[in-house]
Amino acid sequence: MNRENHRDIRIGTLAGMQGSPDYLRQILPHGFESFELTNWQSLKGQDLAETAKQVADVLGDQAVISSVGMYGNPLVDDETAADWRKLIEGAHLFGANVVCGFAGAQEDRSVEENIPRFKEVFGELAKVAEACGVKIAFENCDMGGYWESPKWNIAHSPRAWEMMFDAVPSDALGLEWEPCHQMVSFIDPIENLRKWAHKVYHVHGKDATVDHDVVREYGTRSGRHVVWHRTPGFGDTNWHNVITILRQAGFVGAIDIEGWHDPVYRDDLEMTGQVYALNYLKACRGGAFVPNPTK
Repeated sequence: MNRENHRDIRIGTLAGMQGSPDYLRQILPHGFESFELTNWQSLKGQDLAETAKQVADVLGDQAVISSVGMYGNPLVDDETAADWRKLIEGAHLFGANVVCGFAGAQEDRSVEENIPRFKEVFGELAKVAEACGVKIAFENCDMGGYWESPKWNIAHSPRAWEMMFDAVPSDALGLEWEPCHQMVSFIDPIENLRKWAHKVYHVHGKDATVDHDVVREYGTRSGRHVVWHRTPGFGDTNWHNVITILRQAGFVGAIDIEGWHDPVYRDDLEMTGQVYALNYLKACRGGAFVPNPTK
């Protein structure tokens, strides 16, 4: 593992794959070291090879593509499932070896009842990923769903992860982890990461703030908001601990900031918040790399 210049854990952000060259060209000077290129539901006919070439021309040696993503419902949408496969087979074009996204959900069935369909879809995709040397990383967002009625994504609970990885026992399957989604479920993200770090293949840089005063007085069913998604540096998580645990587990990859959620650093302040998060996470990583003496 080469930690020189923090190449084991890069800090970056997300960008839509469509139109990404122009967007990346504008934000690259801020110092982002990596990017996850995301797609919503399908590739929409994109030429992956051409997009990858355009992106490479913009990035040069200044940053890398850490991962590519497909955020749709592959358990019910055949186009999404097919494009998952295209991304797995085409990730190398971007120099990436991680494909991220939702596990999908049959929304009229519980998480447990979804496992056979999950095994059918991702059992096959895991074989493709293994052949391509690619890791599949499931984001753990609940998308507004619950255990008995999941929405878009069954991979929103550690109990679900246990079922999924038992159904498809492949090292190709893992997690796109972030503390925010644990905190929304009132799970301690640090303890959760200690247990699951070996399965974390990509990290979303998104935090949360919990209003414990409201929880203590009103609980979670009062209609009052009790958890806000936050940009790193403005939430409750100790990212020094997160990065320490990742490094102790031998994680090599990227923390890519998932913006566009913070209730304050949004709209005109969106990139202000993201660049603050970029520099904050770099500081949590240890600050500027300092080489050891040679003797």
